[in-house]
Amino acid sequence: MSSLNLIGGEKGGVGKSVTARVLAQYFIDKGRPFVGFDTDRSHTSFTRFYADYAAPVIVDTYEGLDLIATVFDEPPPDDGEAPSVIVDLAAQTAAPLARWVKDSDLLTLLDEMGVTVNYWHLADAGADSVSLLNRLIDTYGAGLNYIVVKNLGRGSDFSQLDNSAALQGALALGARVISLPELHEASMRKIDRQSASFWAAVNLRSGPEALGLLERQRVKTWLRAIYERFDELPV
Repeated sequence: MSSLNLIGGEKGGVGKSVTARVLAQYFIDKGRPFVGFDTDRSHTSFTRFYADYAAPVIVDTYEGLDLIATVFDEPPPDDGEAPSVIVDLAAQTAAPLARWVKDSDLLTLLDEMGVTVNYWHLADAGADSVSLLNRLIDTYGAGLNYIVVKNLGRGSDFSQLDNSAALQGALALGARVISLPELHEASMRKIDRQSASFWAAVNLRSGPEALGLLERQRVKTWLRAIYERFDELPV
């Protein structure tokens, strides 16, 4: 199954890039082909950590966004499956993305091509994530799959989201809700300073920023827990 995974949330600092990186590592570990795109001009976190798989793309032009869809126009290899796509959406990209999707009739096209479209809404424990989820549903309606991600690294009390009309509306449209567990902060800082993939974080044992034995084990455990959640999703 080929899928387009839009990793959004519209706010900065809710864990979009981390989720894109984990999903990239999930595809790698599962042996599934994918192409990544990074829309954040200032940080390009996805590209920095997965440079062999991701490239920057400009969302301000249709020509830039069209590069995302052209991946699905390539003939699949004779001995393999067509690639999926991961798009790490920067903050404040919802409006140009929605215009592109609407004007291109993208959802109809990808449905005809058998491509699943997933919009990952990264949420912290604040009220903004609730209102942004409501805006997302108003924009796309039943046109795609919603994956609401409660990022436990950005709060622990998600009662505002859990009790919101926005989440109930998303669930009525078939949304999936998952929690993203928090990785120990010191380990994540080391990984970020190295610009290391999660594979490197788990396997590299030398160098000043290499993780220790138990740190590597905690990353393995963290990834395993997330992979179990991803296994249930239409990715």
